[in-house]
Amino acid sequence: MKTTGIILLIVGLILTIFTSFKFFTKEKVVDLGKVEITTEKPHKVNWSPIIGIAIMSAGGIVLLLGYRKNHK
Repeated sequence: MKTTGIILLIVGLILTIFTSFKFFTKEKVVDLGKVEITTEKPHKVNWSPIIGIAIMSAGGIVLLLGYRKNHK
């Protein structure tokens, strides 16, 4: 349970700091036999930093429960 809590804390911290990422896809514009014209189209994925805070909170709870279980 401790490792799960630590992983959740790290993932939550990353999601809180980085709230989006961008990636590109290639699309064919013109295809004339041997001649091809392609373009790169950008896509952006966004999320709220509240999601990262919620995951960090869950990780903290899991970590706390793991420590309590071992110390009883």
